[in-house]
Amino acid sequence: MKKITLLLLVFAFCKVTAQKTTTEEITSEILKENRLVTIKLPPSYERNKDKKYPLLVLLDGDYLFDPFAGVISYTSYWDDLPEVLIVGISQTERDIDCESDPEAGLPFEKGEKFFDFIGQEVVPMMEKKYRISPFKIIAGHDVTAGFANFFLYKDNPLFNAYIILSPELPTEMETRIPARFSAVDKPIFYYLATADGDVGRLKNKIKVLNDNIKAVANTTFRYQFDEFMGESHYSLVPNAIPSALYHIFSSYQPITSAEFQKLADKPSGYVQYLKDKYEMIERDLGVKMTVRLNDFKAIEAAIFKNSAFEEFRDLAEVAKKNYPKTILGEYYEALFYEKTGNIKKAVKIYTNSYNFEEIGGITKDFMLEKAEILKSEM
Repeated sequence: MKKITLLLLVFAFCKVTAQKTTTEEITSEILKENRLVTIKLPPSYERNKDKKYPLLVLLDGDYLFDPFAGVISYTSYWDDLPEVLIVGISQTERDIDCESDPEAGLPFEKGEKFFDFIGQEVVPMMEKKYRISPFKIIAGHDVTAGFANFFLYKDNPLFNAYIILSPELPTEMETRIPARFSAVDKPIFYYLATADGDVGRLKNKIKVLNDNIKAVANTTFRYQFDEFMGESHYSLVPNAIPSALYHIFSSYQPITSAEFQKLADKPSGYVQYLKDKYEMIERDLGVKMTVRLNDFKAIEAAIFKNSAFEEFRDLAEVAKKNYPKTILGEYYEALFYEKTGNIKKAVKIYTNSYNFEEIGGITKDFMLEKAEILKSEM
């Protein structure tokens, strides 16, 4: 039932957002042929002219595009994961596209050209034509998943994140990939999946790859491995996609209940935690975003719980930076003065807040009521 529900969500959201999807033909100088790519723009792309979006490059775009697009549409709708710009590459001859030398274990002939086609034509075209952030993801399934790993062989990998679904691993890849993780000096997100019903010859090498990766001491890469019980080589894909995306974009999510409990157990540092969280989102994911109102509320609750009222001043600065026209910054500044004993100053700020826009349930009437209550206590 869980799998059926997920698939229904995927295809329902794909249908709703179909108008934002286009198919283009790329005339490739490298391949000496035309190739079709399918592009899906995020819902906010046209109305938010300054925003840049992570890029997801899908190999096997013929059948991976809709499942990925559906999950991303659903999760970004709830702001659980960020909006992503997707390009799916059509591969009617995937084995030829992903050809590798059986001895050297490297892209070979058409495979070498297809590798360059992705890095020198598809990605540059997307960067030139669309607003792309520095954060790039590549995903593939079986032969294309193994092929996607070749980008990690470069000293400066083109992609920041890899979604590797039941890969068919070329020669020595199960040892070469962990060796690359030992040497890489920039954050890399890596997701690997198999299933108990996966193809035996693939699963055996995947298990070796997983064991070798887990032995790597380098902390600059972030790794997750899933083995799905009761699934096959094909049915693991719709289960793995949300798991992979939540792994890669884990820092993007709003402050969770578990996260709040850990934070609230600390005696101080709540506002700095909020700043660090959003700085990490921008640094690691290339997503610059306004601090969520719910995250402000979580920090406010932590401050009240521990009577760390001095931090309201810092929270007010963050609020004024993120919502400069609203009443939010005035609210936290007034709280700072109220809770630290400067009632006269607090009353003045509460009273003068009528010049700002209301936000998140904080109304002008609420602020004036706060001022009147404090006046009666003076």
